Amino acid sequence: MKILLIEDNKKSGDWLRKGLSEAGYVVDVVMDGRDGLYLALDNAYGLIILDIMLPGMDGWHILSALRAARTTPVMCLTARDAVADRVRGLELGANDYLVKPFAFAELLARVRNQLRQHPEAGSQITLDDLALDSVRQTVSRQGMPIPLTRREFALLWLLACRANEIVPRTLIASEVWGINFDSETNTVDVAIRRLRRKVDDPFQVKLITTVRGMGYRLVTRAAAS
Repeated sequence: MKILLIEDNKKSGDWLRKGLSEAGYVVDVVMDGRDGLYLALDNAYGLIILDIMLPGMDGWHILSALRAARTTPVMCLTARDAVADRVRGLELGANDYLVKPFAFAELLARVRNQLRQHPEAGSQITLDDLALDSVRQTVSRQGMPIPLTRREFALLWLLACRANEIVPRTLIASEVWGINFDSETNTVDVAIRRLRRKVDDPFQVKLITTVRGMGYRLVTRAAAS
């Protein structure tokens, strides 16, 4: 599941991205309101976590513009704790409203609750005989369940979201681990090998391919033929 976080505090954004990535989600972080609205309208996200006080465009205007075009669930995440602000957010179409400071466990529970309530928001992907469900964090192939760790699921979800595209190692490291890529580190390659053992090795048709010197790609039968 892909989440958009619009948050202008870099420290908070990095912390939330790391925590949500470890929980198995792919997270895009943007610090400017206008850039956030552009991404929200140009991409399919399962959830948008929205700060209210933002440079460029505040959260109220973003929320209004989103509701005119999209039904993507939105969680407001802000220090504005007045009842009037909460009411305004909900009336503008927010699905949830969480006041800072907060416990990450509560945020994660609210994220999962929103994704359960809105399963139509891109939570399932089926590619050939491979099926992923980001809300339940389940994977199956040919109807057989494949147990994955949260990190393995996040990695496979990223590849599936970009099926038939080359996904660079730098992007994988950033999206799944929230780290800058180091050419001396084989973290991504080791993770891909482990994923292949579960998703590819037991089956005749292999889905995950290596694009030497560039990255990895999940290839569907239609693209391979």
